[in-house]
Amino acid sequence: MSGNAYPAALRRVIAGLSRWPGVGEKTASRMAMHLLRVPEAEVLELAKALTELKEKIRLCRRCFAFADQEMCPLCSDPARQQGQILVVAEPGDLLALEQVGWFQGLYHVLGGLIAPLEGVGPDDIRIRELLDRVRREEVREVILGLNPSLEGETTTTYIAQELRPLGIKVTRIAYGLPMGGEIKYADRQTLKESLHHRVET
Repeated sequence: MSGNAYPAALRRVIAGLSRWPGVGEKTASRMAMHLLRVPEAEVLELAKALTELKEKIRLCRRCFAFADQEMCPLCSDPARQQGQILVVAEPGDLLALEQVGWFQGLYHVLGGLIAPLEGVGPDDIRIRELLDRVRREEVREVILGLNPSLEGETTTTYIAQELRPLGIKVTRIAYGLPMGGEIKYADRQTLKESLHHRVET
């Protein structure tokens, strides 16, 4: 059955799903067919969840992780160690590191990495906001948990240079990751060891 033989509503769902990362047209077709087979209530529940995702999810005003309130659950948790900030590039990195369960401090999400070839400079990510937090809050240590890539190394070096005059401890996670690897795809044990064996920068 060719794609043109599908009803218009089905074609629109397949086209929408195939635009998602890692989803090709065949996978999108299988997902759409699955949606047709499951009970209507399940599809409506998913549709409601997707609508609420766009309406309610925002960035935490403190760390810039995903939140459904002004502050995310981690920043709102008084049990977290307020004097440590672990800097990551994206919310997915935060989730991967948090699943390890070892780190009990706070996070700061940059929203990217310095990448001059792509036109991304220090002012295009949340480095200024990090520096403001360090000056404003009683921070003892900033841990740089950025990917071991050229962009990650560039960003790590830049942030370390900016933080050094503020007189706080600056460390970076140790890597069991290959050059060019991504934190969010690393296994839990590797991430745990990376945090545990962090080094001063």
